[in-house]
Amino acid sequence: MARNDDRMSREEAGRMGGEATSRNHDKEFYQEIGRKGGEATSKSHDKEFYQEIGRKGGESTSNSHDKDFYKEIGSKGGSARSNDNR
Repeated sequence: MARNDDRMSREEAGRMGGEATSRNHDKEFYQEIGRKGGEATSKSHDKEFYQEIGRKGGESTSNSHDKDFYKEIGSKGGSARSNDNR
C-alpha cells in the first residue's frame, strides 16, 4: 500500500524487491542462502535452544488444531512420500 505522500511503504518496497530477486535467481540460489543461514544460526545456538523452540512450536500447534487435522496432514504426507519413492 503506497503512502499519501507518493513514497512507497516498507512493505511495498520489500514485496517489489522480493519479486525482482525471484526473477533473477533460481532454486539453487535460494537453497544456498538457506544453507548458509542455517550454518550461521547453528553456530550461534546450542542443542537446548533448538529443543526449546521445537517444544514451543509443538505446543502452539497442538493447541490450535484437533485430532482430525493431524490425521489429514499425516495422510497427505504419507501419500506424498509414497509417491516420491516410486
